[in-house]
Amino acid sequence: MAMLEVNDIKVYYGMIQAIKGVSFHVDEGEVIALIGANGAGKTTILHTVSGLLTPKEGTITFEGQDLVKIPGHKIVSMGMAHVPEGRRVFAQLSVLQNLMMGAYTRKDKEEIAQTLETVFDRFPRLKERQNQMAGTLSGGEQQMLAMGRALMSHPKIILMDEPSMGLSPIFVNEIFDIIQEVSKSGTTVLLVEQNAKKALSIADRAYVLETGKIVLEGKASDLLNNDSIKKAYLGE
Repeated sequence: MAMLEVNDIKVYYGMIQAIKGVSFHVDEGEVIALIGANGAGKTTILHTVSGLLTPKEGTITFEGQDLVKIPGHKIVSMGMAHVPEGRRVFAQLSVLQNLMMGAYTRKDKEEIAQTLETVFDRFPRLKERQNQMAGTLSGGEQQMLAMGRALMSHPKIILMDEPSMGLSPIFVNEIFDIIQEVSKSGTTVLLVEQNAKKALSIADRAYVLETGKIVLEGKASDLLNNDSIKKAYLGE
């Protein structure tokens, strides 16, 4: 059974149908990429999976549990973390306070302290700047903070929305290295990314979205070599 199963979801904004019957699955331990042009519905899908939006039709199950009726904050304690587009760190709080916000669903103080050490090992820059206000960090550092904050909830699966958006090429490479590390340490990853080439280079499988529908799916390595994908998304 797949860890996450999305089946024929339809999502509307008022009268406008944003998602037109999308189905996909994520198995435990996979890195799955959702790629597509701006406005294809990628962010809407992540918001629907993590409980920020409710589909009009269709089902979403996570480890066999139906998510559609469960409020978003409860979904976090089931083991799903969401790194939103645009980072959304708490600018007026310190780096450390931001990270601790990520652990609010957890009760065991020792475990939280261990997770914090792990996050600091993975993001040494956050450790150096732990007392700094999050709003004063660079874009790349804020992205690291948003990822670190999500990891503080010790998720089974992490949803990442455009992690490389607006970052310099050096930071883009760093962020993708970190996503691979997160995956290797046992966390499943569902990645929405504008940078299709990068996403396909680290994903196991991928789904291509066009105007609210999945038009192609397959092994990421196959899609990297697919002529129509190259033309549409890889600028070749």
